[in-house]
Amino acid sequence: TIITALFLRINEVYLSLSDAFSKAVFHTVSIATTTGFTTSQYHFWPSFLPLLLILASFIGGCTGSTGGGMKVIRVLLLVKQGMREMLRLIHPNAKIAVKIGSKAVDGRVIEAVWGFFSAYIGVFVVMLLLLMASGLDQVTAFSAVAATLNNLGPGLGEVGSNYTSINDFSKWVLCLGMLLGRLEIFTLLVVLTPAFWRR
Repeated sequence: TIITALFLRINEVYLSLSDAFSKAVFHTVSIATTTGFTTSQYHFWPSFLPLLLILASFIGGCTGSTGGGMKVIRVLLLVKQGMREMLRLIHPNAKIAVKIGSKAVDGRVIEAVWGFFSAYIGVFVVMLLLLMASGLDQVTAFSAVAATLNNLGPGLGEVGSNYTSINDFSKWVLCLGMLLGRLEIFTLLVVLTPAFWRR
């Protein structure tokens, strides 16, 4: 929020610091929590700010919430697991547990989080390539996939205001992305596997 407010003021998008701060707070909270409401055309903001806001939507809401994104707990566990692996490089014989508060997290939970992360990245890359193959530029394709998979709404580039200008194939891909984001990726992928229907 502070970075956004300072860059808005430095680049004179808003004349007063209070206006820049209020717009920065609103848009940062709205996009980071995947609420998706906007009060100004943030996709025209200068420098890296629009991309920074889109990247914040990847973290998303809390576990159990209707917010999109990967969820805060998963991102926290990924970061803690990464820190544990760096410590293991320094101390290869140490027994280091991943903890949330004072509780150690079971290894199966960490594996499930990595599985979700892998599926998320895989789906994201496939959708991104499909949109770019359909003729969308990289910024539009990236932000459209992020916006639909994270249940965000507004994107950047051609989809900054709405999605009417993109082709029908891209809209179908993004509809699938919205389903995957809304229902959680594993849920829909499991339903689409033949093994699920054999039972």
